[in-house]
Amino acid sequence: MQTPLPSADIRLDGRVAIVTGGTRGIGAEIARALLAAGCEVAICGRSAPESLPRAEGREARFYACDVRDAAQVAAFADAVGADFGRTDILVNNAGGSPAVDAATVSPRFHEKIIALNLTGPIHMSQAVAGWMRKGDAPGAIVNIASVSATRPSPGTSVYGAAKLGLLGLTRSLAAEWGPEIRVNAIVVGLIETGGDQLPYGSIEARDAIAGSLPARRMGAPEDIAQAVLFLSGPMAAYVSGATLEVHGGGEKPLFLDQVERLGG
Repeated sequence: MQTPLPSADIRLDGRVAIVTGGTRGIGAEIARALLAAGCEVAICGRSAPESLPRAEGREARFYACDVRDAAQVAAFADAVGADFGRTDILVNNAGGSPAVDAATVSPRFHEKIIALNLTGPIHMSQAVAGWMRKGDAPGAIVNIASVSATRPSPGTSVYGAAKLGLLGLTRSLAAEWGPEIRVNAIVVGLIETGGDQLPYGSIEARDAIAGSLPARRMGAPEDIAQAVLFLSGPMAAYVSGATLEVHGGGEKPLFLDQVERLGG
């Protein structure tokens, strides 16, 4: 049984936030949380969703943008800035990778994964930085990384490498762009996003994985959204260049399974 999630008491009234990949899953939940906190929210994706994130009677605004294309990113950032008059928060959420064999997959595939998970956030951060510097308070960039950046990621090795690069980008931009812009990252653990497909193939597999975590449950998109609110808001005013791990305590090292199996 999943633990009820707390509601955030953070207010970000009047702020304008961009959430890349905000049309579904974790990104849509982040957009809803920012709307509920009082933000105007712009989301982007390659195609419009059937429904837009909503909260407190307000709705996110959708813009078509492929974050892998630098020209589209620049046009999107300027459109949001012009439409709302400012940009205060950027959540670089768009990302992901299917499982592939690193030895046989095409070089073009690897290039696309790096573009989506690393180059895209670089272009988006650069495009939004000028708008943030025009604001009356420091801007906040939150990069959504993954546990694949911090432990081996077989089947998604280039994705893991790109996310590790994103953590390095976070620290460097924080040092370069402070104090006008704070830059932080979230290392996302195992998340159950819902939908038609069962996570990890079956209910039994999901429950086994959840039981192996210190929190004794899978993460939920709301867990990540709450972390984004914290890093975007006034309680994190002195937090920059940080990596916040939201993974329920982390995955148990594989060698412990072998020790237990052998009765050690």
